[in-house]
Amino acid sequence: MAVKTIEWRSDSVRMIDQRLLPTREVVRTYRDYKGVADAIRTMVVRGAPAIGVAAAMGVALGIKGFAGKRAETRFNTVAKALRATRPTAVNLAWALERMERVLKENLSLDPAHLFRRMREEALAIYREDIEANRALGRFGAELLPDPCTVLTHCNAGALATAGYGTALGIVRAARESGRKVSVYADETRPFLQGSRLTAWELRKDRIPVTVIADNMAATVLRGGRVNCVIVGTDRTAANGDVANKIGTYPLAVMAHRHGVPFYVAAPLSSIDLECPSGERIPIEERSPREIAEFAGKQVTPKGVNIFNPAFDVTPAELVTAIITERGVAYPPYGESLRALKERA
Repeated sequence: MAVKTIEWRSDSVRMIDQRLLPTREVVRTYRDYKGVADAIRTMVVRGAPAIGVAAAMGVALGIKGFAGKRAETRFNTVAKALRATRPTAVNLAWALERMERVLKENLSLDPAHLFRRMREEALAIYREDIEANRALGRFGAELLPDPCTVLTHCNAGALATAGYGTALGIVRAARESGRKVSVYADETRPFLQGSRLTAWELRKDRIPVTVIADNMAATVLRGGRVNCVIVGTDRTAANGDVANKIGTYPLAVMAHRHGVPFYVAAPLSSIDLECPSGERIPIEERSPREIAEFAGKQVTPKGVNIFNPAFDVTPAELVTAIITERGVAYPPYGESLRALKERA
């Protein structure tokens, strides 16, 4: 990807504004944690791994100039603001917990050195995410035939991570290994992450991509046009239930009906062993305007009720395999996911 999703530069956080893609490539600069929190909430940046990286960088910005007990109090304020932005993606909470551990270990430092240490940790989370995605991609690529056509939902590419991508990281790794690979991308209503973002990424990388409306996926699967489905995840429970962008669950049902493997690309940071099942995953509900309006124009009658959950949960029994940077987990996921996490 020629355009970086998120980066730290001159003690500020720079992010490409994903709301404007694919027609405009605008990079926003944030110099305080409030701006980062707003960017997460308004989906300037999105995707569980990218949200985690952004949160870590937001903490580093928020701690600047503080030390000792004042730094602890400041962290609580910063973390509260960041945690309230997107409840489903576990990477956000994971990143905040990691930054808090580093803070508590370094409270004796003066403000300048504490800021430097927090910045180093945020950048370590950034680098580790890219490394994890590349390793995950290599494991996933081994599961794909040659040639291969993949169906994906939402955007689990470089734009959803610090770089390279999870589901699209597998596609990229397959191509790098010499396989011929192409992609069908669900448009992913109502925010259109597939048609706007996944298609934009793949076209930049010259990977063949065909965009379809979400309600065309069953026809594509039934017609034998794809070899597998690969999606990302915002949180995977200990039993293998997967929370991902709304529309993932029916896609898994359709893949199962037509005998097509359904793979989940899940960095270990997105696996929540403290969450026993998908029933315990909080599901974010977003503004009714995302459905009531299209391209800024009203498309539903005013005054009608609108239900707009941002995510759904796919039961573990519909998941063929969960691909991580430590290897591939197969059922029973309660055992295989824990084994992979413990290896980390």
